[in-house]
Amino acid sequence: MKILNFGSINKDFFYQVDDFVTPGETISSNRYDIKIGGKGLNQSVGISKAGNRVYHAGIINNEDKFILDKLKSWKINCDNILISSKPTGHAIIQVNRKGENSIIIHGGANHDFKLESIKSILSKFDPGDILLIQNEINNIEQIIDRAHHKKMRIIYNPAPFSYKILKYDLNKISTLILNQTEGEGLSNKKTPNEILKKLNNNFKNTEIILTLGKKGSIYSFKNELINIKAHQVDTVDTTGAGDTFIGYYVAGVASKMNKKDNLERASKAAAVTTTKLGGAESIPRIN
Repeated sequence: MKILNFGSINKDFFYQVDDFVTPGETISSNRYDIKIGGKGLNQSVGISKAGNRVYHAGIINNEDKFILDKLKSWKINCDNILISSKPTGHAIIQVNRKGENSIIIHGGANHDFKLESIKSILSKFDPGDILLIQNEINNIEQIIDRAHHKKMRIIYNPAPFSYKILKYDLNKISTLILNQTEGEGLSNKKTPNEILKKLNNNFKNTEIILTLGKKGSIYSFKNELINIKAHQVDTVDTTGAGDTFIGYYVAGVASKMNKKDNLERASKAAAVTTTKLGGAESIPRIN
């Protein structure tokens, strides 16, 4: 069983601040760092650090090939990473003294996927292989449709949320992994119980995993409900925690781990990620 991640690749510009900048205000940062990230890249790093092979499909600018060297050092297959004349996607990230973050994303090359490239990449994978996707690239609907036609197992993280998602046929998704904000957008409900009830009803053959930050996560599918508590740590930066959870969970699915053990391990890895600054580079390797 192979894992293909069709996902974003970003350069992350980190600014550590006391408090987030407000309209009309100019502030100084306490520290500045450049790291690589993007939800897609982070999740591939999570899969690899969890001990599974992952094939990443993404796009970067020709001047940023150093990213390939970094990904290869993390043992991520880069055969399906394409080169574009558009700038590599990037994010401007403020991290406040509480470890909270505020992020602006520019899609850049992440939005340069052509249908021909999608078809070519998917042709290398087989029925039963796992496809992981997020919401930071273009042509998502076409990727879902083609992968479903190939009978791949599709795991979708609809983040960041956009109302375009409501037009996708999410009944083709095997597993939805989303946080409360994304859950509210998809269900038009507010509380975790209401969100899960609505999503379970709308997508009866789709597993739902609702992540709740410090409150843990909930797995819900048909008559099965699993509550997982979050691990308590000294948080430095929450960037990448959700991506770590997803990467580890997908790796566990591919390894056919017990469901509850898989969720517990993913939760632990996500917590450890928050104890360091950064996205991909802060993701731990846990045996």
